[in-house]
Amino acid sequence: MRLADYTDYTMRVLMYCAARPARLVTISEIAAEHGISRNHLMKIVTDLGRQGVLQTMRGRGGGLRLLKDPGQIRVADVIRAAETDFRLVECFDARTSRCTLTPSCGLKGLLQEAMQAYFTVLESKSLADLVTARPAGAQASATPITVHRSASAATATTAAGPGAPRRTRRSRDREHADA
Repeated sequence: MRLADYTDYTMRVLMYCAARPARLVTISEIAAEHGISRNHLMKIVTDLGRQGVLQTMRGRGGGLRLLKDPGQIRVADVIRAAETDFRLVECFDARTSRCTLTPSCGLKGLLQEAMQAYFTVLESKSLADLVTARPAGAQASATPITVHRSASAATATTAAGPGAPRRTRRSRDREHADA
């Protein structure tokens, strides 16, 4: 599952504000920090203002800040409000699903269970858990994000050795058809 850019940027705005509770921040400042379009951020900030999460002040000396304590803003609530579609597969929507496997398929149940676990984790975290307030002028530290793959997946892609071409689904299908 991948979050939409809109949701990613929404989280960045909220985290940026939460890390700077002592002052107003500007859309231009956030745009420059993250390399995001001001126009995209203006829409996000407007939506967050309507939701009662951000206070926005226009004009000279204006800016934005959180209206709620970061500990009261649940990550799951932000994600649910920002995302428009949580259908991981076609059969999640019974009205439009054309899958013929639905009556006997276990994939839908498995993915629903995974989605529930995903939201259980997000429900357990608040915006305060994601940020540490920094003094004015302090620079952010870049922390790399590591994606962990299962041992079998890592072995499958590295078993042929370094420099060997990766087998694609199409090449595996051809090998099975030839056998």
